[in-house]
Order: sequence, then C-alpha cells, then structure tokens
Amino acid sequence: MSTEVKVPVLGESITEATLGQWLKKPGEAVAADEPIASLETDKVAVEVPAPVAGIMGAYSVEEGATVNVGAVIASIEEGSAATATAAPAAAAAAPQPVATTAAPAPAAEAAPAGDASDLPLSPAVRRLVLELGIDPSKIKGSGKDGRLTKEDVVAAAKAAPAEASPSAETAPAKAAPAGARQEERVKMTRLRQTIAKRLKSAQETAALLTTFNDCDMSEVIATRDKYKELFEKKHGVRLGFMGFFTKAVALAARDVPAVNAQIQGDEIVYHNYLDVSVAVSAPNGLVVPVVRNADAMSFAEIEKAIADFGAKAKTGSLTMDDMSGGTFTISNGGVFGSLMSTPIINPPQSAVLGLHRIEDRPVVRNGAVVVRPMMYLALSYDHRLIDGREAVTFLKIVKEAIEDPARLLIDL
Repeated sequence: MSTEVKVPVLGESITEATLGQWLKKPGEAVAADEPIASLETDKVAVEVPAPVAGIMGAYSVEEGATVNVGAVIASIEEGSAATATAAPAAAAAAPQPVATTAAPAPAAEAAPAGDASDLPLSPAVRRLVLELGIDPSKIKGSGKDGRLTKEDVVAAAKAAPAEASPSAETAPAKAAPAGARQEERVKMTRLRQTIAKRLKSAQETAALLTTFNDCDMSEVIATRDKYKELFEKKHGVRLGFMGFFTKAVALAARDVPAVNAQIQGDEIVYHNYLDVSVAVSAPNGLVVPVVRNADAMSFAEIEKAIADFGAKAKTGSLTMDDMSGGTFTISNGGVFGSLMSTPIINPPQSAVLGLHRIEDRPVVRNGAVVVRPMMYLALSYDHRLIDGREAVTFLKIVKEAIEDPARLLIDL
C-alpha cells in the first residue's frame, strides 16, 4: 500500500512552487515528518515532510518542475528501514562473484561520492557548498539523520586549505586558456524572479522619490559601547543599531502617519501599529521578514527578533508567516559597505528607510571643524501618498532621535 505525497498549503495567495530538490531517493527509508523534498516559492524555500513512515517511492515530478498546491509529487510505500536497506545490500553483494572486471569497480563507486546532486542537501547548504567549492561527500553532517548543516560546510571550508594543496598542482590542467571567453546560463530561482517582478512593479506603479539626510552617530555609538556588555549579559543578544533606528522610525511614524500607510484602490489605509520589514541577506537573494508590533517592543525584543530572522535566513528556514505583511521597511546596505543608495519600496508599503555605512567625516560643530562618525540616511517614498514636506519631516525626526537617543525615552 502506498501513500501519496502532496504539495502542502504554502501560504496566503501562493498557489504554486518550484520543486527545487529531492532530499530522499526512491528506495530509501523515511520517517514520518522527515523532509523529503524542498520547494521554492515566491518568498522562501519550504521543505515537504513525509506524511507517514515507510520507503520512498517513485517521483511524480522532476527537480525544476512547477507544481500546484495539492499536486501529487511522489509516494511512500509501506515498509521499514530494514526492508529499504536489504535491497541495496543484496545489490552490493551480487557483483562479487564476477572477478574478471573487478578493477574498474572502485572508480565507478567513487564517482557518485563526490557528486553533490546525490546528497540530501537543503537549498541553503547546496548553495554554500557550490560557493566554497567543498566536496559534501567528505563532510560528516551534524544535522538530523547525518544531514549537512551550514555550520558543517563552513567548518570544512576553514579546514580545507591544508588539504587542498595536493590538488592545486592539477588545477592548471583544467583551467580555461588565458583570455578565453566563457558564459554560464543559470535558471533564475522563483524567489529571484519574484524579486525582479515586484521591484519593477514598484517602479511602474508608485511615484518614487528619495530624500536624503546625514546623521551623527556619536551618541548612539557611545551609548552602545557603554551598555553593550551589560545588555548582552542580561538579554542574551548583542545591542546593535537596528534597535535604535526601529525605535526612531516608530517615533517618527506617530508624527507622520502617512509614511506607515498604504494605498489600496482609491483608499488610504492608516495603521496604528508598526510592522517593520527588515531586509536581510539570504542564500537565494534579499528577503524581508517582518518584526510585528515593533513600536510596542523593547530594544531587547527588537534585537532578538532581528537576530532570529538573520539566522533563519542563512539556513533557509524562514516561513511564510515570517515574510507576510509589513507596513514599513528598513534596509541596511551599510553592512555591505554602501555609502549611499536610493532603496526601492516594498509594495504595497509606501516608504523604505535606507541605512548606510558609518565613516568619519569632517563636520562643523559650534563654528569649528571636527571629525564625527557620520551616516547617510535615505528615505524612498511613494509621492502619490506622501508629500515632500512629510518625507523630510519624518527623516528629520529619525535623525534627531539618533543624534540624541534621550528623545526615544521621553517621546520627542
């Protein structure tokens, strides 16, 4: 008797996905709720769990195929791990009597061992393996059922230089001739396709405009340096800059509510709460998980939420609920070294705050030129809803709150 494996409900308004990778092969034993396939949706990668324990049956679709919610993608047969391993064991024993052609056998068996496509890797781990050039078959996994984790791959990459020296001699033989022109075609992931469509749609729909200001980070840096050790000891998370900026945005949004509003048809929807979409880097592109009710959260709660999202993004474990909603976005390009940018809003939101790198610059204070740690701030907004005066006022409030953090405590 077999049980069908169907595409699970993926989230509101999501009806299809791409089958990114099979994590189990036909004939392998699977436990109930064990991941057997990975689906790529418009927002995140979702693992498909086994509905029952048994033996993995035949695939109904191949990797890269588009599947609808509820579609049958495979089957699981009744059986146990012992039954599943019996067939491979018998198959391995069968060729032994044939001794005349035994010499080529080791090479034939060794080839699949170094092939990453034969191993059950999550999308995030597979991408990291390709980026670092690591052979996954030589890494001992610490995850469930011996599966590789991102940490396993990173640790192996750090230890690789000492082991890589012998193979370095053979590398030139495989290298392309000097001056050779090469091309590589890689199919866009569903996430990247969605990012492209949404950003282009934002440009075509919204009347985008960006206003800039600069911000003296001296006081925030001093406050952070003074309390960071006590903060981490008490709350178990580092005190970063995002907590300050999220609090500053919440303060400014109360005075300029249009920045936290949305256009829906011929109506403007104002929110009395602040759900901040925080742009973080994931293996397949930029994603924006949502810190909900950020205006009512403490610094520690904000920092913990952002840290958790960052960890989830790196391992590809963000859920649809993590990504849905959001009334305002903060994007920190400064962590990558950006000096200034014009961020694009995340529809249907009406504004996005861009943060940039901190660098020492000469500024005038009390008639004297001094050096201060400065950051450029950029607010991109939908001019259909937000006037220039409102945008400039909003950014000015954020600037003043960061330059004098006491304003965050006394609501000024």
